[in-house]
Amino acid sequence: MAFSFLNKLTNLQQRFAIGLPGAALIVFLICFSEWTYFFLFFSICFFALREFYNLIQQAGIKPNKLFGITSGMMIFTLLFLLEKKVLTFNYYYLLFPFLFLLFLIELFKNNEKPFVNIAFAFLGNIYIAVPFALMNVSAFISGDYNFRIVLGILLLLWANDVGGYFFGKYLGKHPLFPRVSPKKTWEGAIGGALFTCAFSMLLHYWFSTTLDTLHWLGLSIIIVVAGSYGDLVESMLKRSLALKDSAQSIPGHGGFLDRFDGLLLASPFVAAFLKLLV
Repeated sequence: MAFSFLNKLTNLQQRFAIGLPGAALIVFLICFSEWTYFFLFFSICFFALREFYNLIQQAGIKPNKLFGITSGMMIFTLLFLLEKKVLTFNYYYLLFPFLFLLFLIELFKNNEKPFVNIAFAFLGNIYIAVPFALMNVSAFISGDYNFRIVLGILLLLWANDVGGYFFGKYLGKHPLFPRVSPKKTWEGAIGGALFTCAFSMLLHYWFSTTLDTLHWLGLSIIIVVAGSYGDLVESMLKRSLALKDSAQSIPGHGGFLDRFDGLLLASPFVAAFLKLLV
């Protein structure tokens, strides 16, 4: 195995061994151009959708995996092209008849619980594809592609994860939400929040964007709250299916859902904040 040597490392060592090169690649693809950004998030969205439908199938539910992944990637791609102004808004209406084809497909498949399958097929789109698609709104909020805003959002999410991990590991005593995630603590959540808010002050000076200090602070608060709850929501999904990780795609990090769970819940709130207040 290409990564067999990682099995000899501790979980924290695996996180750094995979996380640092992975983060460097993500930063490069975001900064290089809007098309490398598209390729990056298109790929992440695809693998996250595949993991989601694999998880659901393990619970004995049979959503149309191919349709769910195809429609999810269509949602992501369409919104990218609309925000980039390659297509006009009228093309947005192509999405609805395509989505409603699922009802006809399910009609002819003759499954025992067709509407359960339909509901979970659409859930993958709502929970995963839509948040990733809304990252395109943030990326093009100033009209042209702005890698600084996308990168800033990810840096704030990483700051919350790093701060929460270390504060929780060394100071954590009081469980935050034991029913869903026993290891999460109030100390970790508060430490992550303070670290993220402080880090947002630096982003205003590092990145020359249309966002001022209060905008970055607002984004950090959204990411702390929504991003933290995103982690709990994904933990709730795994717990309901009696699984520890969504997958083992990334050594030390679980799967793509584990790695980007905070972004899934934060992205819609970030897009709304930027559209309404910037």
